[in-house]
Amino acid sequence: MFILSILFFVTAILYSSVGFGGGSTYLALLLIWDVPYYIFPVIALFCNVIVVSGNSINYVRAGNLNRRLIIPYLIGSIPFAFLGGSINIDKYIFEILLFFVLSVAGILLLINSNSFKSENIKINKINNFISILIGSMLGFISGIVGIGGGIFLSPILFLMKAGYPKQIATTASLFILINSISGILGQLTKENVINEILNYWPLFIVVLIGGQLGNLLNLRFLSNKILAVMTSLLVIFVAIRLGLRLLS
Repeated sequence: MFILSILFFVTAILYSSVGFGGGSTYLALLLIWDVPYYIFPVIALFCNVIVVSGNSINYVRAGNLNRRLIIPYLIGSIPFAFLGGSINIDKYIFEILLFFVLSVAGILLLINSNSFKSENIKINKINNFISILIGSMLGFISGIVGIGGGIFLSPILFLMKAGYPKQIATTASLFILINSISGILGQLTKENVINEILNYWPLFIVVLIGGQLGNLLNLRFLSNKILAVMTSLLVIFVAIRLGLRLLS
């Protein structure tokens, strides 16, 4: 538990520094440590909520919230995150899905790192139906696997030029926060989940501290681009480790 706590701590620092929660990497670490797979998602989602809450508050206070941008995605994601969270899936299928999620997330974040440096872009208006559809798909995947979905939503929004970088970062953070809460409610419909996760309380403490340090790191030391690259490399490394595990 000590080494796992340290890794959760480092993950929380890196992810919070770029406005994410770290759910994808928490899941991979839990898998490597042979934690019972049926409680992976709820542990990761709780950690997401703890880490991203601070970011969300800071972004909103700074005036970066664009309600028209985020609301359609939440309309689609909230019910589907709950639905996904309530579904039981086989461990092997879960591992394959997690490998896919990690691989895509790491690559997208690496590509997305260049987007953190530019404010001078032309903003496109996205059709609400498309936004709701994207939110629904991301919410469903997030609920099943146990991530907030912001690591997917952020590069999609940058690709579509749906908002300015700070607005997108705020949207992704709030999307992770609210999606994670909805996913937790879905996960809690399963048996024995609450009793099991209480055994892992140290993880919640360390991500709380790591999340605060990540915010400080973001504000005072390293650029968002550097932090995004560092985080994406971490995700890709864990994905490779998980892929080797699946092949063995």
